[in-house]
Amino acid sequence: MSVPRPPADSLFDDPDPLPLAPADGTAARGRAARASADHPVQAAAVSDELRQLGRHLPAAVHLGTSSWSFAGWRGIVYGDSYGESQLSRQGLTAYAEHPVLRAVGLDRSFYQPLSEAEFARHAAQVPPHLRFVVKAPALITDAVKRAEGGLPASDNPSFLDAARATEQFVLPAVGGLRDRAGPLVFQFSPLPRALTQGSAAHALIERLGAFLAALPAQVGGITPVYAVELRNAELLTPRFLRMLRAVNARLCLGIHARMPPAARQSAALRAMDSTEEGQTWKLAGPLVVRWSLHSGFKYDEAKNRYAPFDRLIDADLPTRGTLAHLIHVAIKSSQPAYVIVNNKAEGSAPLSCIELARAVVG
Repeated sequence: MSVPRPPADSLFDDPDPLPLAPADGTAARGRAARASADHPVQAAAVSDELRQLGRHLPAAVHLGTSSWSFAGWRGIVYGDSYGESQLSRQGLTAYAEHPVLRAVGLDRSFYQPLSEAEFARHAAQVPPHLRFVVKAPALITDAVKRAEGGLPASDNPSFLDAARATEQFVLPAVGGLRDRAGPLVFQFSPLPRALTQGSAAHALIERLGAFLAALPAQVGGITPVYAVELRNAELLTPRFLRMLRAVNARLCLGIHARMPPAARQSAALRAMDSTEEGQTWKLAGPLVVRWSLHSGFKYDEAKNRYAPFDRLIDADLPTRGTLAHLIHVAIKSSQPAYVIVNNKAEGSAPLSCIELARAVVG
C-alpha cells in the first residue's frame, strides 16, 4: 500500500550518510559533521521550579510530545544545538531526563511497520517510567490506497485486517517496548463519505468492533491498551461509543481542526464511561489524548507560523483547561493519563506540556 510520507519535520528517516572521502576538498567539514554526530546529546539544564513540578505531578500522568527530533528545543529539552537527524537517533535519552516529559509519541510506525527490534531499541534508550504512545500503520487504518499528494487512488484490501494488524503492529510493538508500551492508537485518516453516512456508518462501526475484538488481549503477559482516534466527527455517535465500551477499547481524544473542541469530545468520553445517571463520573479505562493541531489552522499553516517551535505563540487556554480537568478525573478514577502534544497545538510541544502540568498541579 502506498502510504503518506512523513511530514517534513518528523525526521524519522535518516539522511544519506556522509561520504567517507569527499573528492571536492570538503573532508574537514565532513569530519567535523561526523564528530558532532558522535557527541552525545545532552539534556537542557532544568530549573528548580521544573524539578519541583515534576515531583508534584502524579506518577500516572504521562505527558509528552508527538516526536523528539526538533533542533528548536535547545534550552527547553536539549542542552546544545544538534542536528535533527542526530536527535532522531540519539535524543530520546536526553528527552527522558526532563522531569515533566514522561511519554513520547511514536508516529514513525504510521508510515511503515516497525520490527520488534526497532521498538526494543527505542525502549532501551529510556527509563522504566516513560511510556510510548504508538500509532498503528496507515496500511491498516486507511480505507484507501493513496497516490502522490495523498489523493485516494483505490480501495485498501488491508483496511481493518486484524491478522495483519496483530502480526505487523501489536506483537512487535508490545514485544519490543514491553512495560514501556503505552496506548496503541488506531488513528483513522478521513474516511470516504460513502463509509460514514447512514447504514454504511453502522456497518463500519460493527466492522471496527469486530476488528478490535480480534486483536490480542495479552502479549507476553502484557495487556495492550487499544485506542481509536477519529478524523470524521460524524462517526462520534452513541453507537460508536457503545462499541468501544463493548470491546474494552478507549476513545482517543483527537484535538484537531477536523474534530469537535476538546470539551465536546470530553462529553462523549463521559457518556461512554458513565454507568448510571447522576453518579460521579469515573473513567472506565486510561485517558488517551493526542493534542495535534490548533483549531482554525491547517497543518502547513501551523508549521509555518510556529517553526522553530521554541515558544508558545497561540495559547489555547480552553483546551488546556479541559485537558487538566480530564487528567484530574483520571487521577480520581485511579486510571493513567496519556496526553501527547504536537508543536502545532500552541507553538512548542514541551512548553505546552509544562503549562499543562502546572495547570494539573496548581
